Amino acid sequence: MSKSQIIASQQEMAERFRAGLTSGVGKSMRHESADKHVSGEALYIDDRLEFPNQLHLVPRLSDVAHADQLQIDITPCYAIPGVVKVITAADVPGDGDIAPLTSGDPLLAQDTIEYYGQVLLVVAATTPEAARLAAAAAVISYRPLAAVLSVKQALAEQYWVEAPHQHKRGDSAAALAQAPYRLQGELEIGGQEHFYLETQIASAMPGEDGAVLIYSSTQHPTEVQKLVASVLALPMHKVVVDMRRMGGGFGGKETQAAGTACLAALAAHITGRPAKMRLSRQDDMMITGKRHPFYVSYDVGYNARGRLQGIEITLAANCGYSLDLSGSIVDRAMFHADNAYYLGDATITGYRCKTHIASNTAYRGFGGPQGMVAIEHIIDHIARQLGLDPLTVRKENYYGGEGRNITHYYQTVEQNLLHEMTDDLERSADYQARRAAIRQFNQLSPYLKKGLALTPVKFGISFTASFLNQAGALVLVYTDGSIQLNHGGTEMGQGLNTKVAQVVAEVFQVPLSQIQITATDTGKVPNTSPTAASSGADLNGKAAQNAAEIIKARLVAMLMHNYQAQAADIAFSNGQVRVKQQYFSFQQVVQEAWLNQVPLSSTGFYRTPKIFYDRSKAAGHPFYYFSYGAACAEVLIDTLTGEYKLLRADILHDVGDSLNPAIDIGQVEGGFVQGMGWLTTEELVWGEDGKLQTSGPAGYKIPAIGDVPQDLRVKLVENRKNPEETVFHSKAVGEPPFMLGISVWCALKDAIASLGDYQLQPQLDAPATPERVLRGVMQIQQQRLAMSDTVTHTTSLSLS
Repeated sequence: MSKSQIIASQQEMAERFRAGLTSGVGKSMRHESADKHVSGEALYIDDRLEFPNQLHLVPRLSDVAHADQLQIDITPCYAIPGVVKVITAADVPGDGDIAPLTSGDPLLAQDTIEYYGQVLLVVAATTPEAARLAAAAAVISYRPLAAVLSVKQALAEQYWVEAPHQHKRGDSAAALAQAPYRLQGELEIGGQEHFYLETQIASAMPGEDGAVLIYSSTQHPTEVQKLVASVLALPMHKVVVDMRRMGGGFGGKETQAAGTACLAALAAHITGRPAKMRLSRQDDMMITGKRHPFYVSYDVGYNARGRLQGIEITLAANCGYSLDLSGSIVDRAMFHADNAYYLGDATITGYRCKTHIASNTAYRGFGGPQGMVAIEHIIDHIARQLGLDPLTVRKENYYGGEGRNITHYYQTVEQNLLHEMTDDLERSADYQARRAAIRQFNQLSPYLKKGLALTPVKFGISFTASFLNQAGALVLVYTDGSIQLNHGGTEMGQGLNTKVAQVVAEVFQVPLSQIQITATDTGKVPNTSPTAASSGADLNGKAAQNAAEIIKARLVAMLMHNYQAQAADIAFSNGQVRVKQQYFSFQQVVQEAWLNQVPLSSTGFYRTPKIFYDRSKAAGHPFYYFSYGAACAEVLIDTLTGEYKLLRADILHDVGDSLNPAIDIGQVEGGFVQGMGWLTTEELVWGEDGKLQTSGPAGYKIPAIGDVPQDLRVKLVENRKNPEETVFHSKAVGEPPFMLGISVWCALKDAIASLGDYQLQPQLDAPATPERVLRGVMQIQQQRLAMSDTVTHTTSLSLS
């Protein structure tokens, strides 16, 4: 290269250096699999080419909620052509219990049936059709037992999957007795089916020395690895779990993907042939748990402004037949029973009730939404009793001020943005003018009524089980300057891989196209935590950042040595590296590092600081920080039918310094609609025999595009970095937006309450289906009629 060419090259590099990176953090980059999702080229487990001699697995489910003396005759199954093996509990070589934390989750029922839909056996056959015919051919006998099917019955019988727990601050009984105003009430909150597009699925390939490779649609590859090893009586190093992408998870694949994977692995282990198990939609909905339904009762004391002075809340969760994650889920419901409000003297009691239905499990928000719904209902109830705007009562009770920033579990609420966010949204949504216009509309409209509600979100970020707040990553830099990235998080459509790649791109200052993320693999990053609790980017982003910075530090040290430079003389920008006045491409620096025998791979690790919780004292600092949000929803209801429509929603949400604003806005929109669906259209119904009646899309209604308001305004809080040392000062975004949907439910109550001049509180259990809305309308109309009759009767007595 001539001298002039060298000068020109250096000038070009200097210009690129000064131009800055266009694909690091803070940029609205497209999801790394977006094109493949749209074109259909994205590979899910069922899209993989089948292995030679692959077997297909189909389960046989119980048709009773509770029974013992279970007997299974599998002889008729083998009369079906293509059947290779019928697997029962007796075929498990290792531990047949796949409970995530304690015990009580049998892979296959053995002596006792605990719920309608429990897996009794699995048939492995050459085709799915043969396996299904054979599964139906097995002869099952048992002795039926009485079943507990309601949370109220479990409460009355003290039938628990885990002992109750309580948070207590001050003397709530005394505060209630002394309060100027007091009210009691109860509320039932329904569950929610995950309805991921890809049902539970796994395939297993047997390997050498008893090893097995598992392709699993799971949020927790390490747990699948651990449980497969346990079921097969193998050490964990014999099991590798590969997870490239899921077709949705929402918490339903945090623990309950393990059963499908263990059964596929068991079939492969027994037969020596590859095996795949893909649940049908109906089987999936029958077998797996849901969001926990809750029964809530409350006693609250308050003053004339609606300020809480004392409160007692009972949160009773329908956990299903086993513990699963219910302990932590009810804990989080208790932690979030305050939402945004200082409760005064408070007693919060959480019950983990056992019933004979599928074991309920994690779902976006992990119990937090149920706790928040309870307190928002209470705030609405207070407002109706006092004849105040619910927003006025909400702001009256916000955390803030002297002695009013400590939660009922004794964590200080820091960096509280809700006062300014509420004021901002109140202005931008034109809340006060719309409130007045809606009152006028309702006075003039005899049958159609509008409702308006603005509700806040304060959501704690971190796993409540503190040991899960850790993550690992592996970064490999190749001599051509390309980078391979692997981390312990799982991609389920939320954009985690894109964000983590942006973090690594930012550290090295290289284009995103230079980074390839590979499947989450237990053989690359071990002992990972589940991708849950909104912590995917927080944990795995920091671990990847750590790994990248280790390699970058090695590069800097080499350059300092080779060019007699100081650290301040070296800078990375836009694929270029400046050393004093010289410029090199990133690839050139990497090649030089290889020639100088500098290691170009590194693992990274991160653990969340500050987190602790003393269960014996019911006190601690269980969350690293809080995310905040607010939503204003306007609805229209038909008082003759109970039908309704969401007209407009305004959302303001806090994500700190966003890693990717486009993905974050998408998460806010999706979370809001999913939360709205939980509280409106999505109703789970069980029969008196314990059978789930709504076991498919014909009976279970998730929100459709027509349910999304035509006027949906979403904005992220600007210029608000997370003060904590999170990954580039961002905040979690997966779960907090879900609770924004509570605004729709509160707006429906507001519309119904207009029938009683906003003086009466409708009993609107969740989900607020049109039938329940209509019952709420009739309730208010009957109460008004009763009040009118009382006034007329009193007037008549006075005149007589």
